[in-house]
Amino acid sequence: MVGFFNPIARRVLKVGSLLGPNALITVRGRKSGLPRTTPVALVEIDGRRWVIGTFGETNWVRNLREAGEATLSVGRRREEVGASELTGDAGAAFFRDTLGPYVRRLPAGPLLVSILGAKDILEDPAAAAAHRPVFELRAA
Repeated sequence: MVGFFNPIARRVLKVGSLLGPNALITVRGRKSGLPRTTPVALVEIDGRRWVIGTFGETNWVRNLREAGEATLSVGRRREEVGASELTGDAGAAFFRDTLGPYVRRLPAGPLLVSILGAKDILEDPAAAAAHRPVFELRAA
């Protein structure tokens, strides 16, 4: 599914169309050194930003983990960012204390999370953190 969705999402997001809370992230490949661009789930709450590896341990996650920096594109705006992975208790705390309450406040948030098969985000933050890597972004 990722292989089918990503090329379509990249084209739509590059022209500035929004596809939900998504952005494009360009990260240097850990083996090739070439820039790799992929759509990611972007969360912005109270001036802070995170990207979530909704499909788990993917190549962009491994690349960002190694590089620690990327280019984030939201619509036509591009920004160089640094990235720090939230691991262990910090990841669980993000799902429990930041993302969970935010999603619950959205009118269709819990329904959307359920449809996307991500109920653990609301019900079991530790499990969500165990298989959904999260990186906090900051201006480079």
